[in-house]
Amino acid sequence: MDYATVKKWATFFIGILCAIVIADRLSNVIVSAAGIVGWMNFLVNFLLYAVFFFAILYIIEKIFHIEFFGFSRK
Repeated sequence: MDYATVKKWATFFIGILCAIVIADRLSNVIVSAAGIVGWMNFLVNFLLYAVFFFAILYIIEKIFHIEFFGFSRK
């Protein structure tokens, strides 16, 4: 069994899961603190979630020197 492949996939899924959880918490806290309700709550929460998710993935890539989707490939 090739443990490098297993480690690569485990790192990928753990990194994505961390980004999902952190982005969800941050976006919910900000929207709740702002007091936004209704359809604007959904829209603002979604936009903040997307921004935080990709920002966190970028930060994880830079800190741990791993690559999720190949955005930084030339």
